[in-house]
Amino acid sequence: MLEIRRLDKRFADKTVADGIDLRVDAGCLTAVLGASGSGKSTLLNMVAGLLPPDGGEIVLGGTLLNPLPPQKREVAMMFQDFALLPHLNVWQNVAFGLRMRGEGKRVAQEKAERFLAQVGLQDAANRRIDALSGGEKQRVALARALVGAPKVLLLDEPFSSLDTGLRGQLQTLVRELVRQYGIPALLVTHDPAEAALTADRMAVLQHGRIVQHDTPEQLFRHPVSEPAARLLGCVNVSPEYYVPPEAVLIGDERGIPVPVRACQKQPALWRIVLQHPKWGELVCWHAQPVGDTCRAWVDEAQVVRFA
Repeated sequence: MLEIRRLDKRFADKTVADGIDLRVDAGCLTAVLGASGSGKSTLLNMVAGLLPPDGGEIVLGGTLLNPLPPQKREVAMMFQDFALLPHLNVWQNVAFGLRMRGEGKRVAQEKAERFLAQVGLQDAANRRIDALSGGEKQRVALARALVGAPKVLLLDEPFSSLDTGLRGQLQTLVRELVRQYGIPALLVTHDPAEAALTADRMAVLQHGRIVQHDTPEQLFRHPVSEPAARLLGCVNVSPEYYVPPEAVLIGDERGIPVPVRACQKQPALWRIVLQHPKWGELVCWHAQPVGDTCRAWVDEAQVVRFA
């Protein structure tokens, strides 16, 4: 288990970590969602030992990490840019950390090839790095991260440069391997969809503080504030409330006639934009297109009102 306790960090007059408390259980992947400059990458760097905190504690499996240098923390990191070595082939990249620790070549190669099989690259061990696709490179980076049996896996937006199909495959693979090996994993991202699809739990980071921490389902159902809702990518958000699209029912007899501002075909449904006299502009989804006006009802029991 990874525990972050009251972690603080400032750069000149900017606070990037303000009493952060976060726990990541073994076999659990937690995503920290934050805008650019919110302090999410700084958080990873402090856990990895690349940056000292100004206050607070980082505890991994009961061991206080603060006094330990990076090489003693048993932490693995994955980055967006893969950070692979072009002069080494695939298995040599995976085994690089093992060899640096003094592992024999044969044993290191066997371990590397075993983990390459885990990520679906069992036939690519001797290929050159520049002959790989982006998705294959990220799989190599994942195998390299796990081969050394780390006690925690840190992921700094590692999927953002991949296309949608590859991104989904890698997200699923990472989640499965984290559970299989029973290690805590911490992902930072600015993309709410990536966080929701990859993580077991999500934490919303704003101005160096965790403002909400729960399952993805609960966060999207009940964002705690307008800024949190907007960071989560919610629509129909005002300073006072959030109207979930599923709370807007078109054609319901309890509704009132409202003007339609837009009706756009999406892959599965139609995206409808309404102008409601009470709730303002509302986005919802409907199976069929609508005309210039339609009858719409808002289920107020589903509306989230901010304190």
